[in-house]
Amino acid sequence: MMSSRSRHSSCTAVLVGKGASIDGSTMVARNEDGYGPINPKRFTVVKAEDHQNKYVSHVNAFALDLPDKALRHTFTPSADESEGVCGESGINSENVAMSATETEFTNPRVLGLDPLVADGIGEEAMESVMLPYIHSAREGVQRLGAIIEKYGTFESNGIAFSDKDEVWYFETVGGHHWAAQRIPDDAYVIAPNQTGIQNIDFSKPDEFMWATDLQEFAEKNHLNPSQTEFNFRNIFGTHTEADHHYNTPRAWYGQKYLNPEIEQNPMSDDIPFIQRTDRKISIEDIQFILSSHYQGTPYDLFGNGTEYQKKTFRPIGIDRNQEFHILQIRNDVPAEYAAIHWLTFGVNLYSAQVPFYANVSDTPENYKNTTTTVDLNSAYWLNKTIAALAEPHYHQVINEVNTFKEDAQSYVCGRVAAIDQQASELPASELTAFLTKQNGVTAAEVTSRTYSLFDSLVKHANNHMQLTFEKGDNL
Repeated sequence: MMSSRSRHSSCTAVLVGKGASIDGSTMVARNEDGYGPINPKRFTVVKAEDHQNKYVSHVNAFALDLPDKALRHTFTPSADESEGVCGESGINSENVAMSATETEFTNPRVLGLDPLVADGIGEEAMESVMLPYIHSAREGVQRLGAIIEKYGTFESNGIAFSDKDEVWYFETVGGHHWAAQRIPDDAYVIAPNQTGIQNIDFSKPDEFMWATDLQEFAEKNHLNPSQTEFNFRNIFGTHTEADHHYNTPRAWYGQKYLNPEIEQNPMSDDIPFIQRTDRKISIEDIQFILSSHYQGTPYDLFGNGTEYQKKTFRPIGIDRNQEFHILQIRNDVPAEYAAIHWLTFGVNLYSAQVPFYANVSDTPENYKNTTTTVDLNSAYWLNKTIAALAEPHYHQVINEVNTFKEDAQSYVCGRVAAIDQQASELPASELTAFLTKQNGVTAAEVTSRTYSLFDSLVKHANNHMQLTFEKGDNL
């Protein structure tokens, strides 16, 4: 999500293994945050027959021949693709999910030894050349790793892959190097814009994968400061002052929410990548984390801390939120309707999520036809406008906004249960058409409720304008 290679997407991800989730599903979630408040997004379905045989980048000279056979998948590209497709998130017809990408940073020493490649693959291309061609999360890691090693990359990124059994997090460092870790089934990850993977055990290829020469490269160039371990974060990542204010506090707050008993410093370089909690993690937990702004701490922008404290750390929920997805692959229903692409457009704090079943042939008009200019018929622009109306009056309207979101969540959870029940009674041949229609019904109801909130916020804002004068004010 970038208009040039100097602009990065400052996202936050949450990854949940199937043993850590409340219903046994794997979940990959992420805020797609822009380099500025506005970067319109669309939500589409790309059919297998619509894929081209070659990908040609719009931001550099990267090009890649693609396999003959492709898979249908959901997709969230930019509304204006002239500066890159930036597909960002999706689930394919084999129930493999991919979230790409989260900008990360490689330390200067490594970049001097393995510079970024100006015409390598980047964030804008990854979803397009990966998701239609992979049949498991593990295969996704292997395919992307081979591309990075052959063509290089012009940026450092974190990418998530998942299927019904596994969740993998893949990180690039320098121009040609990478590592990936399988998230343990009983664990979760909060990933801000910082290299996260810690100790790699090279004797466990089922749990870790890595660039062909990763160990040799680190040893040859004397990169590893430890005598006992291979800490990928410490060897290749950054620990800058900017990280301490912009990145690590987000991991701290997400872990504080799920593990309140653990005491950690929000500026620590040692916040664990892999974390476990006794509670089972739900969709609602992820929604809270990825719309949060340090509630309950002095660092809350809307709280009671000092002005310095309130501006100390970068929040997770922020004006640059463009879309927020939870890619959920369930294990308690048949595969034909197990995959749900939960989606929010706009600023997460003020928007409701819609659960879109992934086994569909199309998406609703107001989600797929986003314009580059403001249009309240678009789900993206409607939600962006609501955020602009609500934030200046946060304390006056947040209860109403929260009630709207809670009521919408109750509605969509009921919808998922009802659709599952109906789907269980249909033959597989009818499911794609059925789920496509039901997604439309769900989205239409959430949209209607969103318009009602918009109506209320416009009236509130007009009743609290500064340019007002009551008859008799100065009589």
